[in-house]
Amino acid sequence: MTAFHEFELIEWIRSQKGMSHTNLLGIGDDTAILQPPAHSELLLATDMLMEGAHFTFPPATPELAGRKALAVNLSDIAAMGGSPHSALVSLALPRSRGSEFAKSVMQGIMELAAEFQTQLAGGDTNSWNGPLVINVAIIGTADQSHSIKRSGARPGDWIFVTGALGGSLESHHLTFQPRVREAVALMETVTIKSMIDVSDGLASDLQHILVESDVGAVIQSKQIPISPRVSSELTDAERLQKALSDGEDFELLFTVSAEQGQRLRDQNPLSIPLTHIGEITAGQGALLQQTDGSTTLLENTGWKHQL
Repeated sequence: MTAFHEFELIEWIRSQKGMSHTNLLGIGDDTAILQPPAHSELLLATDMLMEGAHFTFPPATPELAGRKALAVNLSDIAAMGGSPHSALVSLALPRSRGSEFAKSVMQGIMELAAEFQTQLAGGDTNSWNGPLVINVAIIGTADQSHSIKRSGARPGDWIFVTGALGGSLESHHLTFQPRVREAVALMETVTIKSMIDVSDGLASDLQHILVESDVGAVIQSKQIPISPRVSSELTDAERLQKALSDGEDFELLFTVSAEQGQRLRDQNPLSIPLTHIGEITAGQGALLQQTDGSTTLLENTGWKHQL
């Protein structure tokens, strides 16, 4: 295995074609210098992904592991109604895997960054005898006072979700498309009251909106869009539970007024499915309404990291 040090990797990253140079100063100094658009607010998010917890080799490839690390951060920017601007990438690289592995991880990150016009502004690289660890810190922008929070849902709002849910852990969690463009299209069509990306599961992430907005919800079980990735050999109840709880779908869950919800239901502005799944209510907690009209408590069954 050819000897390879961090500065060679940094120079290789800087030399790659397609790297954007929209910042005042990017990779190569002690810090990056950013120039956000005028009259905008900055959105900051970070996620750490660890081999063995968020991906394994196989089925992941180094490129897909890198891609996912940036994609989950892009999804956070989408959930706030923002546009990605720059990212900082820090790697803890396994010494045993060599330089080509490191380049492949970065290639996965850089290809997705180019697709979403996100500047790689810097980061850090280290090596050790442990597994791959990738941390991405992302900077996004939103028009001043127009970022979308979890706290804006109000009784009477309609609840929507993009795409389909469940079965993501087979492979979709490595290849999902961050809904950045879809968030922009929705914001150009309606006024979104609250929004979150479905990372831990619909049953869990809906609770975040309800708690922050101090409201409740009723969800229609028959309206939950279950992904074809969920095995057809399961019972209907089991398939529904996977759609509610699997997580890592990275679809958008959001609320709008009933009037604007009707507009979305009548004319979907997206190229992917958009489903009205329930309504926001006064009070607290979420109920799941069955096809016979009965309701049960929607339990928070999504993913939780055990510390």
